[in-house]
Amino acid sequence: MGFESLRGCHLFNNFHRIVFLKAKHFFILLLLTLGALLVHGYHPWAEDAEIYVPGVEKILHPELFPFNAQFFQSHAHLTLFPNFIAASVRLTHLPLSVMLLFWQAASIFLLLLACWQLSRRCFSDENACWAGVALVASLLTVPVAGTALYVMDQYINPRNLVAFAVVFAIVEMLDKKYVLAGLFLLFAAVVHPLMSVFALSFCVVLVGVRGFDRRYLNFGILLPFGLSFAPPPPAYHPVALAHSYFYLLRWHWYEWLGVLGPVAILWWFSKVARSRQLHNLDLLCRALIVYELVYLPAAIVLSILPRFESLARLQPMRCLYLLYVLMFVIMGGLLGEYVLKNKAWRWLALFVPLCGGMFTAQRALFPSSAHIEWPGAAPRNGWAQAFVWIRENTPTNAIFALDPVHMRVKGEDEQGFRAIAQRSRLADDAKDSGAVSMFPEMAEEWQRQVQAQAGWEKFQAQDFLQLRSEYGVSWVVVRQPVAGLDCPYQNAVVRVCRL
Repeated sequence: MGFESLRGCHLFNNFHRIVFLKAKHFFILLLLTLGALLVHGYHPWAEDAEIYVPGVEKILHPELFPFNAQFFQSHAHLTLFPNFIAASVRLTHLPLSVMLLFWQAASIFLLLLACWQLSRRCFSDENACWAGVALVASLLTVPVAGTALYVMDQYINPRNLVAFAVVFAIVEMLDKKYVLAGLFLLFAAVVHPLMSVFALSFCVVLVGVRGFDRRYLNFGILLPFGLSFAPPPPAYHPVALAHSYFYLLRWHWYEWLGVLGPVAILWWFSKVARSRQLHNLDLLCRALIVYELVYLPAAIVLSILPRFESLARLQPMRCLYLLYVLMFVIMGGLLGEYVLKNKAWRWLALFVPLCGGMFTAQRALFPSSAHIEWPGAAPRNGWAQAFVWIRENTPTNAIFALDPVHMRVKGEDEQGFRAIAQRSRLADDAKDSGAVSMFPEMAEEWQRQVQAQAGWEKFQAQDFLQLRSEYGVSWVVVRQPVAGLDCPYQNAVVRVCRL
């Protein structure tokens, strides 16, 4: 057998070692996945799904979104995520809604599997391993300090899909299986480029801390700053300021606790690990401290100097995402080994209130929608009901206008118009501004469209006709009756009117 064949077998054996599970472990992970869905909910069209899902829909049906597609395709062009999801729909011949749920559940399962493998590298006690995984499953929708991120969103997106890969890369780094770690990082890079940079920099720091080689650490520090950007247009400035999570010095005091607290916690965990000869755990804790301290000065500098405004969109403090995931695995493991042990009542005393609190928080975020929005089920949300009617009863090339802040209206639950209705609309001041914050070249056109909709709540028929004249708007969604408009659909919260 040749060298290349031996190398291929070696890689296969390594991969088999990662994914192979005893039946008992598989069913525990499956139960934890289902439990996580029940606790945290599922909202496939909400929040940033308004950016990611239309990219998939555009691939599946190219005739969709003939107007303003740049506001979601700017993200889609940098990732293979929409191609991956669209390919799975074509391969299985299942509805997109079914595949979105499948990949959400698969992402949770794979992340928990990766956390299980990481726990096994840090702890020998099985209670500790499962406690680390269970804590991550319980805290999927906990906010990551002031970054505007959760550990895992309530809908499938590129970050959800690659979370498992970056954790597996770290597992392979601990095992010194660098080729396999590189393959996981490569997958992360083609699906979520920015997240792969954070993961790669942590892996570099991990190698440096293990070998006490400052050259590796310096390389890890420089990784996030190899990019340069042209000065943004003036219209970009108010957009950037509206996204306070870009700027560390604008975070609230309690969000700063989420920055500084982990350093102290991880330092304590490192001491515990050294005292108990848990070498991998000690290595992880020390590397995570260095990793955060690498990004913290950069985040402060980008918050202070106006000339770095366009660089602030790199969001250095999103490094905390990976840190939080690993910290929860470690925290849960220590609790399992030294507190919970094999006492069922202790496990219940910790996880029942914790899951109950997370469930309550999610219901407060989406009060007008079903907790789990199953594929094919009629939506309970009045806005979503209107968007479904639009999808089924209006021309594919129709252009809509809505209140530019409709996603922030009470009861709307951040349900995405484009994602559900599959129709074009004028730019909004919620998700489209998020796209502009990452791609400043769209700022001026975005500003013109949003300003054209200023004073929306007071618009009369002639104002809507002006939008038709200027942008070709043919339909509008309004909350209040407007004299002179033909509205073939209405429910308790909105009306859909033809111009």
